[in-house]
Amino acid sequence: MAEFVRSDPSMWEAIFADPSVPLDRSVVRQIIDDQRRPSRRWLYPIAMVLSRVLVTIIRVLKRVLPFRWMPLGTMDFLCVWFLRRCVSPDAVDLLLRHFVIETNLVNFIIRNTPVGIEPVTLRPESLSELGDQAVVEHDVNVYDVLIALDVVPLVARDPLDFRQLDIPPLDAERHRRRLVRLDIQTALCFMNIPFSLALSSEEYRRAVHSMRFDDSFLEILAVITGDDAFRHWKLAGMSLWMDSNVDVPRMVYRHALVCEYAHAQLVKLAGGQYPRDTAVEFD
Repeated sequence: MAEFVRSDPSMWEAIFADPSVPLDRSVVRQIIDDQRRPSRRWLYPIAMVLSRVLVTIIRVLKRVLPFRWMPLGTMDFLCVWFLRRCVSPDAVDLLLRHFVIETNLVNFIIRNTPVGIEPVTLRPESLSELGDQAVVEHDVNVYDVLIALDVVPLVARDPLDFRQLDIPPLDAERHRRRLVRLDIQTALCFMNIPFSLALSSEEYRRAVHSMRFDDSFLEILAVITGDDAFRHWKLAGMSLWMDSNVDVPRMVYRHALVCEYAHAQLVKLAGGQYPRDTAVEFD
């Protein structure tokens, strides 16, 4: 056996090689590349503080002036423009991918429990499809399926219905000229500002609290599939903890990773295989 010689290990290479990560190697590399963007290192710490301060001020003022400060259509327009002109195509691709993946998870639960509701259809393949209140619909779908589960027994199902776990080709408009190419976390910090302006206080609170259901979804998936792997990614984020004074961009990013992990596990249970790209080199 060859002797392992400790030298100057790369954090990024170790993350990529981590065998406990269930994601496709190409997706892992895409996430790593996004995290290594200069904006993530230099701009994100500033954007994180700026976003938190501005959103806190907006939410306090909305308690005094409780009306919608910005039409939802304007929020959609600003966010789509921002994604087209200021966010890297890889980050946009990851965002579109998250909408599709969460819909796939919601539909897997709908198809494998007797909830009696139709599968949801929010699977945007292009930036333009993120308009028309897609963010609001994205959160409402989570609430609808949880409320529907209140009146049905939650038991393991055999066989499982693995339909619609695919990811369609996504158009991040890579041809479009960007003013800057922000990473996804920095972009989320800036996008949280128009969200807080456009959403009512209750809508914003509902959107933030939807991410506290991650552990609930993981438990539901564990019961339905009989696979304890889903429980390994819980963070004890109890849904009864009703606190919306949190770092929203950070929660959104973790929420997206949890969905990626859960979706990858479902794909593996369905018989899918993820290749390990050992030829990737890290600078």
